Amino acid sequence: MFFGLDPVWILITLGGLGLGLLAQGRVKSAFHRYSQVGVRSQMTGAQAARAVCRAAGVEGVTIEEHQGFLSDHYDPRHKALRLSPEVYNGRSVSSIAVAAHEAGHAIQHARAYRWLGFRSAMVPMVQIGSQIWVLPFIIGALLGGAASAGIGGPLMMVGVALFALTVLFQLVTLPVEFDASNRAKAVLAHTGIVSTAEEAQGVSKVLGAAALTYVAAAVTGVVQLIYLLSIVMGNRD
Repeated sequence: MFFGLDPVWILITLGGLGLGLLAQGRVKSAFHRYSQVGVRSQMTGAQAARAVCRAAGVEGVTIEEHQGFLSDHYDPRHKALRLSPEVYNGRSVSSIAVAAHEAGHAIQHARAYRWLGFRSAMVPMVQIGSQIWVLPFIIGALLGGAASAGIGGPLMMVGVALFALTVLFQLVTLPVEFDASNRAKAVLAHTGIVSTAEEAQGVSKVLGAAALTYVAAAVTGVVQLIYLLSIVMGNRD
């Protein structure tokens, strides 16, 4: 049976989609909850990001407002920290948490954190591989796949190898994101930007919920990769 119509593949895909939606729901819920909780420092997200970078001795990072809900990210190519309007202008625990997390990536970049460098180097390959992996896999399957001594099996392996790059990227993302959050929380506490137990707890919950989205993507990717490998290795009918 072709993998796209296989009930197991459909179950894995739907399960991954459900896990991802659950994780995203928790992020939005945590962000909304703590967007109602102000910080005593009265800093906006943009101000907090600048303060975190300054406290870590990181210079030359531009902080820009970027459209899109929770579209916040750090661009190492331009040393630009781009924050969504809710984060850039917000004076809540959520705004401070997200802004400080992105500033954590700027700190990683300045400190030449190896996992960030590895992930950045993978981006061009992953952008291509994630788009085209299914083509050689499908063509190989139509040519006989693992049951064939011809080109089918090798083509399927090419597809799996390209998909594996995406999964590797997802796995490498985990230490990058966890480390950025840890750096952010440490600087927030040290500088007094976050000064109460409630604020610190809120920061941890917002960043913890965000981390779940990366964990969900990685778990789904690994399960899908194992499934695809089982097909190529001839372990499925």
